[in-house]
Amino acid sequence: MEERFIPAEEHLVERIRVLVYNERSQMGAAAAGAVGHSIRDLQKQSTTPVRIVFAAAPSQNELYEGLVKEQGIDWSRVHAFHMDEYIGLPEDAPQRFGNYLQERLFSRVNPGRIELLGRTGNIEEECRTYAALLNEAPIDIVCLGIGENGHIAFNDPPVADFADRLLVKAVELDEACRSQQVNDGCFASLDDVPTHALTLTVPALMAGRHLFAIVPGLAKRAALQAALHGPISTACPASVLRTHPAITLFTDRDAFSS
Repeated sequence: MEERFIPAEEHLVERIRVLVYNERSQMGAAAAGAVGHSIRDLQKQSTTPVRIVFAAAPSQNELYEGLVKEQGIDWSRVHAFHMDEYIGLPEDAPQRFGNYLQERLFSRVNPGRIELLGRTGNIEEECRTYAALLNEAPIDIVCLGIGENGHIAFNDPPVADFADRLLVKAVELDEACRSQQVNDGCFASLDDVPTHALTLTVPALMAGRHLFAIVPGLAKRAALQAALHGPISTACPASVLRTHPAITLFTDRDAFSS
């Protein structure tokens, strides 16, 4: 194992393997190494495409920089999805999550198949179509973050449902979630942030065979502590991650408090 991949601390919180790194850059390199290893391993096991759901947020920047550099991945045998998208932004808006992923990852590694969410104006049809794509085969890997309000994807506390019958749905965004987009520098003001979005539901995310959560930064500390040590409840949707059988969480000193 390369030195940069060795965590400063390692904890087991119920089912979550928590790896803590001194620096955010080390965390990102380690996460990329782990995701890359998982992709290569799955590609050795089968000729079918590896199906991956990717998060789009500044918290994932270091992961994607590292993934671009990973050797030995046959990206032509990767089927890529993303987990949420704003409703109402122009197609070319840089804040659109599909555009973020195109710039940060997809255009640099060229997955064999890319499914972009939110490309039609018909919300109900979009949800059905994307759900059908997700249902074509099991999801192998989910790369996700945790929001400042504990959300995963856009499953904010008011709309999160651990037993949701849908795979994709339209939601109204919590004000705390919208404020995070301003805090992250994605929008200049709260008024600029869309009020609604499409999201993969909690069951859709939890159906992934392997989950990798990347959660850096001081702003995530309260949410991370609630996710790891609070009740498993939709009050902190990320708390449900403690029930997944194969999840590794990568974090840094700023976000983690033992």
